[in-house]
Amino acid sequence: MVLHGTAGYAAYRADYPIGWLLRRIPSFGNLFFGHSRLVTNGTADNQPVLREQVIVLHNGIIVNEEKIWAELGKKPELRIDTEAIPAIIASHLDAGGTPESAAARVLELAEGVVACAALIPHLGKLLLFSNNGSLYVGEKSGGTVFSSERYPLEQIGAENIRQSKGGDQAVVLDVPEQDAEIPLKEWKSRIVDLVPALGILAEEEALLQYPKPEFRRCTRCILPETMPFISFDENGVCNYCLHYKSRNHPRPKEELFELVKPFRRQHGDEVLVPFSGGRDSSYGLHLIIHELGLRPVTYTYDWGMVTDLGRRNVSRMSSKLGVENIIVAADITKKRDYIRRNLEAWIKSPHLGMLSVLTAGDKHFFRHIETLKRQTGVTLNLWGINPLEVTHFKAGFLGVPPDFAEERVYTHGAMKQLRYQRLRLKAMLQSPGYFNRSIPDTLAGEYFRSFTTKTDYFHIFDYWRWDEKLIEETLDREYDWERAPDTQTTWRIGDGTAAFYNYAYYTIAGFTEHDTFRSNQIREGDLTRDEALRLVEGENTPRYPNLKWYLDVVGVDFTRAIEAVNRAPRLYREREGSPISARTE
Repeated sequence: MVLHGTAGYAAYRADYPIGWLLRRIPSFGNLFFGHSRLVTNGTADNQPVLREQVIVLHNGIIVNEEKIWAELGKKPELRIDTEAIPAIIASHLDAGGTPESAAARVLELAEGVVACAALIPHLGKLLLFSNNGSLYVGEKSGGTVFSSERYPLEQIGAENIRQSKGGDQAVVLDVPEQDAEIPLKEWKSRIVDLVPALGILAEEEALLQYPKPEFRRCTRCILPETMPFISFDENGVCNYCLHYKSRNHPRPKEELFELVKPFRRQHGDEVLVPFSGGRDSSYGLHLIIHELGLRPVTYTYDWGMVTDLGRRNVSRMSSKLGVENIIVAADITKKRDYIRRNLEAWIKSPHLGMLSVLTAGDKHFFRHIETLKRQTGVTLNLWGINPLEVTHFKAGFLGVPPDFAEERVYTHGAMKQLRYQRLRLKAMLQSPGYFNRSIPDTLAGEYFRSFTTKTDYFHIFDYWRWDEKLIEETLDREYDWERAPDTQTTWRIGDGTAAFYNYAYYTIAGFTEHDTFRSNQIREGDLTRDEALRLVEGENTPRYPNLKWYLDVVGVDFTRAIEAVNRAPRLYREREGSPISARTE
């Protein structure tokens, strides 16, 4: 927080809740602004960032800060990417530039979302600017107010609200001048870092196993005999193949153009797009803008398991497309505590049917989109969900038979959910640790996912064919989309939980969601069986860096968790001579 009082400017920052900070700072003067940024790049550092007597608050992530430092000929003093912004402004002013042109210079050099308030006290200027529209400025009681979203300004009755997008729309305000250095006071908590630094320990990595199962697979797809409720006909073809209904033959695009006609406007946002930064939601956003010609505002739900890679891809896409991104962040400390409690219960009694409880916290995604529809006045929502992501086995390991007629990735219907909850309760009784404070959060998320009425809700891949090669080529070429360094797949790489549950599925059952996904591609004619087998061999390899990150952030000992998986009874025999260690030199 930055404020101006009787003693001049002062800055304060703390990694505590905002209420805690407000109780420890002086009363506000006639100028103050604050920020609560997600725990992300440069987690050892907090905001505001002060450098060369320019003080900055920044929403977003700059993804090319190393290139910026090289161009400026300067070195960072902090780990946080935001530090590049005051460095650019200071360099621009030193070269004879003006405050009015400084915003444009920042946006010229920086890649990734920049929604920024930059105070230049020795010139008496406050710059407000954004490259993606996540900054609104209005008037209230004879003064200027600003926010990263329009809704808070509407709530306080601000007038003349306008959106800042681009250097030419930067707002430059006159504020009190001050040549003296701004004092900066900081409080650091003693709690565990929400994003601990990644450490790589050879002895931990050596614990990871990658056995080669000896089992029967379908002769058409690659599903193994350990798949729940699987059966084979006389030709060795599984029932999942025999009952498969094509999911990737979309309806005519013209139907969607007609559906969205009533939502088109002459001005303002037209569609709300759920956006994780993952492969499919990223390409869906590309289609919505370049094919449908709609003006979107995107929505990201951070429940504590969104990795920095996912956040950086959100930042890349939002800045290059000039799209406002609204982030709804849960209480991450609380969410991760829920995951820890459920993971501890799972470790005591490993059960493949209970792995899904580890991801139950993200289902509030469906709850908050309804809130944002009310706040933004945008009712149309288009989702970029991959139609081939159906994973019957996750509920199958609880005892839920596959519903081959289900048309959606998520199961809907009261009776189906009641059966699922009954079977899960039975599994929970095997490890009483599941009966913990996370239960209300889990049930609420599942309610909003499965029972709430969804209106003006459509799937972009119901009308565009999902083409993995085209999607990856487009994201690489148009957006320099970032891939994970520890796996060849582009699926779920921004999801912190995927590496753990897939390690457990593979170690115990000999397959993962990659096998089911590639099997669906075979059935659609997009892959041969040999190609799919070759792909999953790499995709199922344990991802040590992601596993390490996940277990560290939820506070579970790596060795104890991995050994619990390794000790669990396996549903297959291992091939003789099968290598056990997954570590590669």
